[in-house]
Amino acid sequence: MGVVILALALPAWAGITYVGLVRARGGDEPPPLQSPRPPRAPARKAARIAAFAYLAGGALHLYGLSYVPFLFPEDACWFKAGMKVRPDRSGALPVSLVCRGMEIVPWWVNPGLLVLAVTAVAATATSVVLALKYPPGKPS
Repeated sequence: MGVVILALALPAWAGITYVGLVRARGGDEPPPLQSPRPPRAPARKAARIAAFAYLAGGALHLYGLSYVPFLFPEDACWFKAGMKVRPDRSGALPVSLVCRGMEIVPWWVNPGLLVLAVTAVAATATSVVLALKYPPGKPS
């Protein structure tokens, strides 16, 4: 019974209510559609993509740096890999922590940083070029 109400009665009630509201306005025509919003400037789209790429790259780099030892290097391998040894090497760029020859930082961190960095730089350059090519007051 509930399905019948949802499938048949509710849409019919909504349609009748809509028609009644339209007629109460004084006409049999449905209200005119609003014009779509003006399109965004291409430079603004590229700038938003660049801002997102910078933010995502920064967040990913901070995540990768959570693997790198800062204050107590001897504890880094213990907490991350369960080995009580000092790291063989570690670095912030590329993000790396090696304990007994095994890389601890996930494999996808550095390629992700590279993709986001290239995207951010390309989108920034595109935004600047588009802003110079199509100034805000100039019709396209």
